[in-house]
Amino acid sequence: MRRSAVLMSLGALAVLTTLVRADNLKIVTENDVVYTKVGDTELKLDIARPAEGEGPYPGVLIIHGGGWRAGNKSGHRGLLADFAKRGYVAISPQYRFCPQDLFPAQVHDVKASVRWMRSHAKELKLDSDHIGATGFSAGGHLALMLGMTGPEDKLEGDVSADAPSSRVQAVVNYFGPTDMNAEDIPEASRPLLKDFLGKAPKDDPKLAAQASPVTFVTKDDPPTLTFQGTKDPLVPHTQAFKLTDAQTAAGVPGRVELIVGGGHGNWGDVEIKRTMDVTMNFFDDHLKVKTK
Repeated sequence: MRRSAVLMSLGALAVLTTLVRADNLKIVTENDVVYTKVGDTELKLDIARPAEGEGPYPGVLIIHGGGWRAGNKSGHRGLLADFAKRGYVAISPQYRFCPQDLFPAQVHDVKASVRWMRSHAKELKLDSDHIGATGFSAGGHLALMLGMTGPEDKLEGDVSADAPSSRVQAVVNYFGPTDMNAEDIPEASRPLLKDFLGKAPKDDPKLAAQASPVTFVTKDDPPTLTFQGTKDPLVPHTQAFKLTDAQTAAGVPGRVELIVGGGHGNWGDVEIKRTMDVTMNFFDDHLKVKTK
């Protein structure tokens, strides 16, 4: 993927952080909180949560895109606030970038951020049994990896046996790649995959499979919603079909919505607002504890 394509993607994703209907809960925000340290590098997250009420509130991670090589958590602060006003403990983690840090570093990092949430559940008033993840492009891929991989897949990083779980209970994927070995990956995206993996998928299909959400789909995966444009020049809509086929075979609940004529997130304000509203309703349905 050329740098211009990555920047185009980032511009589209910035639009996606606006235009969301929110409720009226008072919230508290905190930025640049260190959630883990890798060597000498501190990884930080931004957080927004309700300032009133006893909770516990469901949680949600918002994972930025940028081809695993760029992007910033700060671009989603508006969306964090919208989730918090709706009754969520919402975080957006920074993660390490390729090509300096190769896969699975990025997966390790977002998993560490989920464990951070659970280890601070009491002070955050978090319902640690109900955490969702959403992300855009590369962030969508990482959200899927959170939902579909567990300790048995050896992608947790260097953690103790008694560490909190990194699994999430619902996923919304915005046009994230799902099968790194697929022939439908466009030429514009192949250099990006090579930088992410450290080698081209054709040179190490096993490694590419380990980085592919479709590899890990099982019947115990959380409900998943995917949004995908049919004219996406970076992640073809057939990637969504590959995920859907695997989830259908495994019996995983969820759905895929195709944005006909939509590109890599640049769908227009009306469609962006609609998909964000659907996202929040999806999380409400699967993460908020229903009371009689």
